[in-house]
Amino acid sequence: MTETMKLPTSKVKIDRVNPKRLVIYSKPKTGKTTSYAGLENNLILDLEDGSDYVSALKIKVNSLNELRDIGKQIKDANYPYKYITVDTVTVLEDLVKPLAVKIYKATSMGKNFDGDDVIKLANGAGYMYLREAFFQVLDYIDTLAPHIILSGHIKDKQVDDKGELVQAANIDLTGKIKSLICSQADAIGYMFRRGNETYLSFKAMDDVTCGARPEHLKNKEILLAEEVDGVYKTYWDKIYK
Repeated sequence: MTETMKLPTSKVKIDRVNPKRLVIYSKPKTGKTTSYAGLENNLILDLEDGSDYVSALKIKVNSLNELRDIGKQIKDANYPYKYITVDTVTVLEDLVKPLAVKIYKATSMGKNFDGDDVIKLANGAGYMYLREAFFQVLDYIDTLAPHIILSGHIKDKQVDDKGELVQAANIDLTGKIKSLICSQADAIGYMFRRGNETYLSFKAMDDVTCGARPEHLKNKEILLAEEVDGVYKTYWDKIYK
């Protein structure tokens, strides 16, 4: 017999302090990968050959089969990493396209489909299968470490704000995938540089997608890294308490 759930009679204490899923995005050459390399016990899943010039815990991933094999090795090794960084989540969206085709072909509508990209389906019908494939893979990655970092590129777009054109910074992902990624993330940080310093902003603004649930990150602009006397120092203890 299932035990009856009891309603709380007092405030329930917080269960988590640090973000389980952290999204970081920036313009190119901002120092994302170098910063990830400075996070202790962080495995970088390099999906776009962006880590060649960085010494780090890293492994290149060129296909979903390789990703599954890496995941199996992580499980067999009893989950040795505290952090896993997907670099970049923008490329992951392309990597899951074969899975999206497989999912579509398993439906009655798609059983005779002989294409290689569901995005080409009429009336945008394929985006649903791309989303399903993307989040299947992302949910799998979530099981591999206590903390996941999703690294992304920036997508600049022009928006009309009371007749004036301004730049809006958004994560370079497709439609609803972007909105779902943002809604499911515990924190979204925009990375930028000031001279030799690298900052991570969680300040919520109308023209930049940012924000955080953890109190120590909420609406903060944090110095994440700096170059001192030729040495690159990172301060991830400000992000993960």
